[in-house]
Amino acid sequence: MADTLQGVLMQDTSFDGFSRTQVSMVVTDPRLQDNPIVYVNHAFTRQTGYARSAVIGRNCRFLQGEDTKKSAVDRLRAGVEARETVSVDILNYRASGEPFMNRLLVAPLSDENGNPQYFVGIQKELETGRPGEDPQTISQHLAEIQDRVETDMSMIIGMVRQQSTQTAQPSEYAALTRRIETLQLLYEEMKLADQQSNRDTIHIGSYISRLACAIGHVYGRSGIRLNLQLEPLDVPIEVASRVGLVVSELLTNAFQHAFDRIDTGLIEVRMSRLSGGGLRLTVSDDGVGIPGFMTWPNPETVGGRMVNGLIEGLEGTLQLGRGAAGSFITIDVPAGASLTE
Repeated sequence: MADTLQGVLMQDTSFDGFSRTQVSMVVTDPRLQDNPIVYVNHAFTRQTGYARSAVIGRNCRFLQGEDTKKSAVDRLRAGVEARETVSVDILNYRASGEPFMNRLLVAPLSDENGNPQYFVGIQKELETGRPGEDPQTISQHLAEIQDRVETDMSMIIGMVRQQSTQTAQPSEYAALTRRIETLQLLYEEMKLADQQSNRDTIHIGSYISRLACAIGHVYGRSGIRLNLQLEPLDVPIEVASRVGLVVSELLTNAFQHAFDRIDTGLIEVRMSRLSGGGLRLTVSDDGVGIPGFMTWPNPETVGGRMVNGLIEGLEGTLQLGRGAAGSFITIDVPAGASLTE
């Protein structure tokens, strides 16, 4: 199972350039044997020197070494076994063998029955003597990030879980990786790793621009152009997280399916403020178009269910249109959306 999982995620190594956050993040799956890693961000690979393909499918203990304190390992293991959030300072080792002290916070992400679906590890290297390096501030920042990740990941996992009654499917993880990276771009925009981590609004135009360019880099190909027209808008972070996930699903779908057997094409993303407040987002293409007989978003797919759930949570509306060439999808998000789950 782990070998299959690693093969699926090795296909997504291009996402290493998706996010550049300073805080490392690891996601493990306790439903698989030995609770292996199913996702790491770029900050983790930069910090440890291990490539993503070298760690997916392995338990995190490979980071431990000769001088790692047993008490720290025991505390970490006890927290995981008890399905509780645990924080520990632990000596880890880079791929080169160089030791470094790591502040690690691990938290479970559980289903409605309290069974952990994943564990999320947020970690930051403690650099002794670094100016401005306050351990208490580091812990506060890690806790803030963990809270944000727990909220957003729980939302994603709840939607993914509707796809199947099976306990774990390796096919989930490639899309899960992209969705996590979408959120990490948001965390970077929020600057959660620095002193501005307590902002409650975000410049969504900047976020969507970076997200669209990142997805275009990963999924785009020669001949397919991406055009962005985004008004500068400030929105609550919760709105930005859901809108970002919707854009991720729509753009990925367009790049992957809109230009089948077509060499050239255009994808456009437009965002503007509604006259009564809120925002309007349109993603369009001039490709083959969504067939008239097809229901979209398709409630039979996890992506379709995610889009429907996200729009419902925003109290928004979605309209699908078909032009002379291609399709366009318009989403309206009202001002003051209650953001219900």
